[in-house]
Amino acid sequence: MISVEEALKTILITFRPLGLEKINILDGRGRVIGEDILASRNIPSANNSAMDGYAVRHIDTKGAARDKPLKLKIIEDIPAGKVALKKINKGEAARIMTGAVIPEGADAVVRQEDTLKDGKTVIIYTSAKKADHIRFAGEDVRKSELVMKKGSALRPADIGMLAALGKAFVSAYQKPRVAIMSTGDELVDIEIDPPPGKIVNSNSYSLAAQVLECGAIPIMLGISKDKKSDLEETFKTAMHADLIISSGGVSVGDFDFVKNVMGEIGNAMHFWQVAMRPGKPLAFGAIEGVPLFGLPGNPVSAMVSFEQFVRPSLLKMQGYKNIFRQTIKAICAEDFQKQAGFKHFIRAVVKKGKNKYVVTTTGDQGSGILKSMVTANGLIVMGENETRIEKGTEVTVQLLDDSLYQSDSLQF
Repeated sequence: MISVEEALKTILITFRPLGLEKINILDGRGRVIGEDILASRNIPSANNSAMDGYAVRHIDTKGAARDKPLKLKIIEDIPAGKVALKKINKGEAARIMTGAVIPEGADAVVRQEDTLKDGKTVIIYTSAKKADHIRFAGEDVRKSELVMKKGSALRPADIGMLAALGKAFVSAYQKPRVAIMSTGDELVDIEIDPPPGKIVNSNSYSLAAQVLECGAIPIMLGISKDKKSDLEETFKTAMHADLIISSGGVSVGDFDFVKNVMGEIGNAMHFWQVAMRPGKPLAFGAIEGVPLFGLPGNPVSAMVSFEQFVRPSLLKMQGYKNIFRQTIKAICAEDFQKQAGFKHFIRAVVKKGKNKYVVTTTGDQGSGILKSMVTANGLIVMGENETRIEKGTEVTVQLLDDSLYQSDSLQF
């Protein structure tokens, strides 16, 4: 049996980012790019108006005020998307829309609100400064500028920038294909009303959802019976994936064959059993070079083990740099005891207090109580040598989602 830290080190050293593929930018949100993005053009491409108003020479508006307006001759209308045909000379102005290119000779824009159109002239009620309400070429991005670095995860603003640069496709790390199987004669699929002695195979679905949350692609292989021949056949089918996850069959029961089959048909069996709870009976190895996680069969054990080991592995395969869940410090609102020798991940609910975070357990911590994961948004982490948490003490909490930072009210 090895520590959580040793297990994680052993696992992560075996993983590398997958290859690259060209993807449409609309499929790119959250994906990690495998290339530096250099601007192919200036943005904006030319000086343009930031307001609806009038393009002028600022010197022609000097001294203008509400009680001392000036008049300029309107020589042209310039809608957005059109280029001016005339140059602005002394005493002239051009009606201009937001986004339209500034005409030659003009060096400022007077807002429409500070003017009054009077036939073929415009009355100016304010004195403009040079460059007023002008967006300059390259003000946002300059040609050849490094806009995004290789290894960046794309956000909506990044996708908008790619579009602005005319880049419809981008190179990104591939999504891992993850084969998921559950083992056990006691399992039935979700469409079946379980008869006495049988249970629904929920693990495959919770694990598939966790895989999807990581950005990877789940491949559902269903249920394998507690026979070595069935397991061998399913594992061989799974070898077409980039990673294999099984749940169940890794403990010490008479029909727990997974670790044995892994050792027999695989070419690597790195470890079995980790000093953690829930999740002690966990195997990690490979079949013909395809990494394989043999997760426990209890629903909570499978999900917590996934969080600690499979999730960071999948993120690393996709080129992410930040592969671990965020941890925070919180005040525990109750006493809690455990035995020494095992690192514990205690299902909990963490909330914002007045000046601190406060955390409470979800109650019964049995590894078969899936509801404890449903109500949890974090895991209290207790080290191997810790045995007791006293109410009011500070603890480390590993967050499971971003609900802690969401609010149902406006806060400015």
